[in-house]
Amino acid sequence: MTKSILLVGVGGQGAILVSKVLTAGLVSVGFDVKMSEVHGMAQRGGSVSTQVRYGEKVHSPIIGTGAADLLVAFEQMEAVRYANYLKPDGIALISDRAIMPMSVASGQAEYPKGCIEAMQQKFNTVVVKADEISRELGNSRCQNIVLFGALTKVLGLNQIDWEAVMREVLPPKILDINLLAFRKGREAI
Repeated sequence: MTKSILLVGVGGQGAILVSKVLTAGLVSVGFDVKMSEVHGMAQRGGSVSTQVRYGEKVHSPIIGTGAADLLVAFEQMEAVRYANYLKPDGIALISDRAIMPMSVASGQAEYPKGCIEAMQQKFNTVVVKADEISRELGNSRCQNIVLFGALTKVLGLNQIDWEAVMREVLPPKILDINLLAFRKGREAI
């Protein structure tokens, strides 16, 4: 049976890096994996989405509307933006971080209130304080890996040595802090 994971965020949050580590881990235990990235206006703080599908045999990387088993949102408004891709019985894993888009920062629009609450009303929702955890670790840039740790716990694929995969994929200079972030993310669930 094929499983579908949609990772969404804002450019610069590290959603694509997480999808690459996730893909490497899934491949390491023999899953057929397909991954697709949509960068949009990523360099300007725009929306980024990555689709990862895995199973015995996967024919397409594309996740249709209402077909994602898991939605991983690195920013809460992005969770709402992509909610229509989640299955009714799917799980939304959401960082509680809010990033103000340019339209909000310039005063042209307001950041929507109640994003997490809206998701909780409709879906099985797990909220992770990834920003707070990463700041406690002394590096706010590792919140993507905090969320990745939580993701691996939700997936329950315990046959994968995620830390070994991270050692293979991540550059040595950022490995130690990210291993700590990964463990804290797993503990947060």
